[in-house]
Amino acid sequence: MASIHGIPMDSSAMRVRLPYICEDRDRYGSVRCYVRAPGRPKVRMRDMPGSPQFMDAYAKAVAEVPSGPPAPRRLARGSFGYLCNLYFASHAFVALNKSTQNWRRRVLLDVCEQHAEKPVALIQPRHIKNLRDEKRAKPVVANLRLKGLRALFRWAFEQDEVESDPAREVRLLQHQSEGHHTWTDEEIRQYESKHPIGTKARLALALLLYTACRREDAPRFGQHHFRKGRVKFTQAKNEDRAPIKIDIPTHPKLAKIIAATKSSNVVLLVTEYGRPFSTNGFGNKMRNWCNEAGLPQCSAHGLRKAAAVRLAEAGATAHEIMAITGHRTLEEVERYTRAARQAEMADNAMAKLARPKPTKRQPIKTSS
Repeated sequence: MASIHGIPMDSSAMRVRLPYICEDRDRYGSVRCYVRAPGRPKVRMRDMPGSPQFMDAYAKAVAEVPSGPPAPRRLARGSFGYLCNLYFASHAFVALNKSTQNWRRRVLLDVCEQHAEKPVALIQPRHIKNLRDEKRAKPVVANLRLKGLRALFRWAFEQDEVESDPAREVRLLQHQSEGHHTWTDEEIRQYESKHPIGTKARLALALLLYTACRREDAPRFGQHHFRKGRVKFTQAKNEDRAPIKIDIPTHPKLAKIIAATKSSNVVLLVTEYGRPFSTNGFGNKMRNWCNEAGLPQCSAHGLRKAAAVRLAEAGATAHEIMAITGHRTLEEVERYTRAARQAEMADNAMAKLARPKPTKRQPIKTSS
C-alpha cells in the first residue's frame, strides 16, 4: 500500500482525510478540491480523489512542506508590518466587531505581502493613493483597502506612532453601484415555486424576508427567538460595540413556515451534518438555492432590501421601517421610501393623463 508523509493510502479510494485538503463549491454548485499547505501556493486538484493521478498531484503539492509552524517574520520597529501588528494587538482593534476585524486584518495583511518592511515614516499620501489604485479595476475592493489604511493610520497618529496621517486626505474612488440586487415579487415567487414549504431553502427565504435580517443573523435564529407572536433578537452586526435589539411581530407566513419545517436543533437552519451554518457557509448555501431556482442575480442580502421596499410600498414611514430593519440613520431607509413613492406618484400621474379632458360648455344664446 502506498503512503504519503507516512499516511497509508488505498489507491482506489481515500480511506483517511488527507492533511491540507479543503473543498468549496463554485457558483454552480460544483465541488472544487484544493491543497492549501503552509508555505506553499494553493493548488487546485482536478483528478478524482483517491485516483493515482490525484495522489501524484497531491504528493507534488505538499512536497517539502515544513514539519513545524513557519518561523515568525521579524519586523523592525517603525516598519509598516510592525505597525500593523501593534494595531492588531491594540484595544481599539480588539474592541471592533469580529466582521470588521476580519476585513481590516485581511486588507492590511494583503498590503503587508509587498510592503511589510517599508519604513512608515517615509509613507506619503501619494503612496497611499498608489496602494488604492492597485485595486482600481475593482472600486469596491480599492475603497475597502483605503478604509483599512485610514483606520490604521488614524489609530497610529492618535497613539503617536506616526507624526502625520498620510491616508487622511486620500479620497475614495467614485463609482456607480446599486449594491446587492433587490429581489422582485416575481423572483420571490419563482424561488418559492422551486423550494416548497417544509424545506430549509424556503425557511431561509422566509427568515430573511419577514424579519429583514442580515445574512449573518439568519443562521442564528432558533425557536427561543419566537415567543408570544414576536421575534426578538440582537443583530449580529456591531453586537459587541453598539448592539441593536429587534423586537417585531412574527409575520403569519413566517410562523406557518417555521411550524411546517422539521427541526430538532437549537437553531432552525443547519447543514446536512446537523451543524449550525457559519455566515459564509449560509451565504454559499443560499447562493446554491438561488441557482437551483434559476436566480443567479439574487442573494441573501437582496431579501433584506426587498423587505424594506415592501414596507415602503405598503406605506410605512422611514422611522417605521427603521424599527424593523434596525438602521440607525434615515439616509438608507429614505432611499427605499423615495423609490416606492416615486412609483406610486408616477402611477397617479399617468392615471390623470389617461382621463378624458372635460369639454368646455358653450354659452347658451338667448333671443332678445
